[in-house]
Amino acid sequence: MTIRISGQVRSLAAILKNLGNPRVFPATILLFCSVASLECYGQRLPDIKPPTPKYLYSDMEIQSDQFKSSLTISAQMPLSELERQINKQLSGLLYEDKSYEDDNQDNLKAKVWKLDDIRIQAKGNHFLFDVPLKIWASAGYKISPLGYTLEGYRDTEFKIRVRLISEIRFSGDWQILTQTRVDSYDWITKPTISVAGFSIPIKGMISRMLNRNAGKITTAIDKEVRENFQVKDKIEEAWLLAQKPQLLSETYHTWLVNTPEQVEARLPDAQNGFLNIQAGIRGYTQTIVSEMPPVRSRIVKLPPLKIVDNLPQSFNIGLISSISYQEASRLAEAYFKGKTYYFSGNRYSVQIRKIELYGQEERLVIKAGLSGSINGDIYLKGIPRYDPVSQTIYLEALEYDLNTRNVLIKAANWLLHAKFLRMMKEAMVFPIAEELGALTETIRTSLSNQTISEGITLKGKLDEALPDKINLTPGHIYTVVHATGNLDLHIDKINY
Repeated sequence: MTIRISGQVRSLAAILKNLGNPRVFPATILLFCSVASLECYGQRLPDIKPPTPKYLYSDMEIQSDQFKSSLTISAQMPLSELERQINKQLSGLLYEDKSYEDDNQDNLKAKVWKLDDIRIQAKGNHFLFDVPLKIWASAGYKISPLGYTLEGYRDTEFKIRVRLISEIRFSGDWQILTQTRVDSYDWITKPTISVAGFSIPIKGMISRMLNRNAGKITTAIDKEVRENFQVKDKIEEAWLLAQKPQLLSETYHTWLVNTPEQVEARLPDAQNGFLNIQAGIRGYTQTIVSEMPPVRSRIVKLPPLKIVDNLPQSFNIGLISSISYQEASRLAEAYFKGKTYYFSGNRYSVQIRKIELYGQEERLVIKAGLSGSINGDIYLKGIPRYDPVSQTIYLEALEYDLNTRNVLIKAANWLLHAKFLRMMKEAMVFPIAEELGALTETIRTSLSNQTISEGITLKGKLDEALPDKINLTPGHIYTVVHATGNLDLHIDKINY
């Protein structure tokens, strides 16, 4: 074994030979220890200037990311209740004509009663009303059979079924409106007057009378629909509740915040005894991580309604998973613990004693503390990416920082080979599957059926989750996963 000092070579035997010299002994021991230290711990690297930490985003900015989304509002209104209200308001005597001279001298008096309950059928955005009526009529007549003139008045009673049809629509201020008109008459018993064995036709007179006065019935029906089908209050309640932050995960302190911009609706659709209302809220969603409910800066009022043929069904949400630099460093150190890496045919070896991580714009900086053939801190940089298959964060384009490369070229060129970079890349893999999976499942369960107010339920599902981006902040490595699905704010049967 030889020790090279200041260009001079001395054998170990020569050193040992001088140990007996009292003047040489202390210096020899000091020299031996220094050489042993050099042999055991290797070359000391000069201090390398570290890459400057720099961040494009703060934690708050990451959590403020918004995703364009749509939220549907659905409601059902039982037609049986409308039917009950109409029959309650329209009962008994509906119309009476007390004069023969009115209505352009029509020579007719009449009374119209509701014979039985009005029935409602509905399909699509149309109502069909079946209105059974009993009519008493007193008609004037003047006939001249066989040259004799006969005139006077005769009474008759008959029954008729009037069919009315209504088109259902929305007004801009969320009123349900109908425009009812007569569709047809079905005579249950026909009106006839007989004088001296002669039948006097009055069917035409009655039809004209009904046509002139049908407006009294249709107007009453439209009034009942307008007054009893009040949806604005419930829609407005749902609109405001949609803006209230909803807790998705208590464990991960994750909140869903909706910011609506506009509301649209399809025409009312009647099916199976219910009038179905569907509206869509267009806006943005975001997930916020906070132990306390996020505070809304402003609440958007319910805007005027816009009618559309189709409503968007896409609900988008960003699921945020984070890992702190401290935790990521701990995982990397655990990977390297107890391992020694050899290079250039085992001539050199290093151990990684310490790992520190931080960010520089979109790159993750690795400060690695080495011992062995070289001692000191070196710096590497790579771009963090998300692997959706393994649900891990890994580093792409890993390389030495320029200052580190310049030092190693002179001091330890053997470390610049690909082996060390490959080894570091294998270690810099951070699993987030457990956290992300638990968060996704918690949110999926939360959205499946959440009562947010009496009679209003939030129902939805997450379908697909795709990686969106990874961002570095001063404290964390954030992974944002873009999940899609649908979300429905369901209003239970609206009663009156």
